Amino acid sequence: MTQASHVRWIESPAELDQWLAASPDQPLSLDTEFERVSTFFPIPGLIQVGLSDDLRLVEPSVAEAASGFRACIGDDQRPKLLYAMSEDLELFRHWLDLEPQGVLDLQLACALAGLGFSVGYAKLVEQLFDVAIDKSATRSDWLARPLSEAQCAYALEDIRYLAPMYEQLRERLEARDLYQAWREESARFAADLSAQTEPTDYYLRIRGGWHLKAQQQAVLRELANWREAECRRRDRPRNRVLSDNLLIRVAERMPTSKGGLAAVEEMPPVVVRRYGDTLLNLVEQGRSADAIADRIEPPLTRDEQGLLKQVKRLMRGVAEARSVPIELLAPRRRIEACIRRWHPDDEAARFFLEGWRGELLAPVLDEVSTVLESRAQES
Repeated sequence: MTQASHVRWIESPAELDQWLAASPDQPLSLDTEFERVSTFFPIPGLIQVGLSDDLRLVEPSVAEAASGFRACIGDDQRPKLLYAMSEDLELFRHWLDLEPQGVLDLQLACALAGLGFSVGYAKLVEQLFDVAIDKSATRSDWLARPLSEAQCAYALEDIRYLAPMYEQLRERLEARDLYQAWREESARFAADLSAQTEPTDYYLRIRGGWHLKAQQQAVLRELANWREAECRRRDRPRNRVLSDNLLIRVAERMPTSKGGLAAVEEMPPVVVRRYGDTLLNLVEQGRSADAIADRIEPPLTRDEQGLLKQVKRLMRGVAEARSVPIELLAPRRRIEACIRRWHPDDEAARFFLEGWRGELLAPVLDEVSTVLESRAQES
């Protein structure tokens, strides 16, 4: 275990900028620790950075004030090595108000290298380096100071193996002709994560609301958009304001009075007192709104499930031949989107037709197209 005396901190923004500028061509190993128990947005607790085997800890206030650090995070020419990067990227977007560029997710590299899908960091470290990482500090309070020796050691272990992992996985991917595919997939994944942070049309992600009628879904849209704004304003988790299930129940009942709102199953009285008038106004706005263009997607029908199996069987053959997880090559929700609206120019189809997926799937795309076009003709 790393001893406290061996932990090196970067103490000032100028020191951080100088440290980064001294090795401009080296990939930056990067991780964060944060808290998000009772807030909508993550609160930064610690930043871990590494250049090769030079590992440092940085206070968030230091990183925030370092212009060179901000520039590095936004530089698409300098690789940033992360592992399972979704929450880290969200933190940087909210905390520093910038879109990280040049990010490379080593968990995705692990999958493309044929080592497994969604493998945890500690498991991959053990697999590649025969080292067991102590995870006892995982649930620490990263906002409290001073940090303990165990916390500092844990934080450094989270970046210690990123650079050597990068070298090993890069070799494997280049041998499989999938290195550029990894870079492409990391960029696409980051862009998708960024798009999901938009507060509008969150109602489309409330899958349990598919059974609602068009007018009820219009009400759900108003309620969900209001909740997103309220959660951001108050910095509170969604369920601490109003749960998805309650949004659905209110949209289903479309109450016209506080009594009707209070009668909604499991409606907390405090919600009626605090938000009653607002919720009733939102219900009325949704009730009188024009028809919504986008409806929540229902589950696939039995016939569509059959098509899903056919398409997945074709794509699984490619995945197995290249030792790439089918979950990465052909995510179920992406296949579902193609089944619902197949057209070569549609975004759902382009996901499979372009880039590294298009290259890998090329041998079966004609068969996939035939299967899906038969569905389009029946519709």
